[in-house]
Amino acid sequence: MAKLTKKQKEALSKYDPSQVYSLEAASSLVKEITNVKFDASVDVDVRLGVDPRKADQMVRGVVALPHGTGKDTKVLVLCTPDKEEEAKEAGADYVGLDDYIAKIEGGWTDIDVIITMPNVMAKVGRLGRVLGPRGLMPNPKAGTVTLEVGKAVKEVKAGKIDFKVDKFGIIHASVGKVSFAPEKIQENVNELIQTISKLKPASSKGTYFKSIHLSSTMSPGIKVDKGSFQGI
Repeated sequence: MAKLTKKQKEALSKYDPSQVYSLEAASSLVKEITNVKFDASVDVDVRLGVDPRKADQMVRGVVALPHGTGKDTKVLVLCTPDKEEEAKEAGADYVGLDDYIAKIEGGWTDIDVIITMPNVMAKVGRLGRVLGPRGLMPNPKAGTVTLEVGKAVKEVKAGKIDFKVDKFGIIHASVGKVSFAPEKIQENVNELIQTISKLKPASSKGTYFKSIHLSSTMSPGIKVDKGSFQGI
């Protein structure tokens, strides 16, 4: 067995890995067991009782976190010239079309979200090989393929995130920073879980929420009591 580092021992002294904590307690604890020198992200891992291989059990959605992610999200808008000013005024970091498509084809992906329009998806579609594996491909269900590019940019900048169950039936999402007050972490996590709850597939049988864990960058995972959430 590998030896525990000093920081790992310190974290383990503050919580019991086998214990299940309320969301309120976990939101405070995740701050206490984080020992990195930067403002780490706070992440949620939700294991669902679905089979992602079945199209009717694919869980995907968007949620506007009440307190945002704490991250300066870099947004690229691929649009026609008549929409460029709208995108810029809304706060997009990069705006254009053919020039940025060429950059992406050359390997540039220094962005977090891409927003585009239905009438340019034919051009954007050929970037699937580059953007798909990085989770950057615009999608109407995520609100990133729209004629209202300004509105979409503002929502993303304010803390709107999209999530998708992976092939193991797990949703991973970043819900803030350890610098957030525990109450803000708690409210962001609750908003995400309630949104996932509403997306339960009709064909999903048995337990929908199998487990919920809260962690930060480099911290251990904290088991969160499903009873902390109303109606799930």
